[in-house]
Amino acid sequence: MSAYRFLLSAFTLLLPLASSPASAYDPSPLQDFCVAINEPGNGGLNIPRSTANRVGSNVTLLNADQIPGLNTMGISMARIDYAPNGGLNPPHTHPRATEILLVLEGTLAVGFVTSNPDNRLITKVLYPGDVFVFPIGLIHFQVNIGQASAVAVAGLSSQNPGAITIANAVFGSNPPINPDVLAKAFQLDKNIVYYLQKQFGGSVGQGPWDDMP
Repeated sequence: MSAYRFLLSAFTLLLPLASSPASAYDPSPLQDFCVAINEPGNGGLNIPRSTANRVGSNVTLLNADQIPGLNTMGISMARIDYAPNGGLNPPHTHPRATEILLVLEGTLAVGFVTSNPDNRLITKVLYPGDVFVFPIGLIHFQVNIGQASAVAVAGLSSQNPGAITIANAVFGSNPPINPDVLAKAFQLDKNIVYYLQKQFGGSVGQGPWDDMP
């Protein structure tokens, strides 16, 4: 194939992509609405959830799986319960959604980190009635700095926002990331990496590169 014909073919393939609007969010609805729900109890955010776990928080997500009426609507909600004195919704990202958080009870310190190269921390202390926005894809967190339990609700701009908890993804992946990679990336002793992988449920020494010379 001549260079001219190759370039013409490539242009023909790329033209529809360039001329159509790109979207990083949910696609346009294919129906007006869908109000069905299999079990009404699945759609409630009124019940406090247990925070008796290692991080002291509990996220109750309501997306299209729990409320089929959200199908094609491009939104979802969550309730977050925080234990007193440090209950933490640990650093995480939502790859498909921006989040707006409304504090109902308690006092939360919240924040997000901007992308490279600045890595700037944007943080604020929130009280009941305060709101805060976490931009799509950025690492963010909330921690209860009060002596009583805290509750917040979040709205997310996707029917399936996804969540990637940073520590779990990095140190608890399956199969595990090679400890040499993590030791160099985080500037840690490899024994500390082994310890962290055990803490987050990873299988130490079972990575895909272990048999490589």
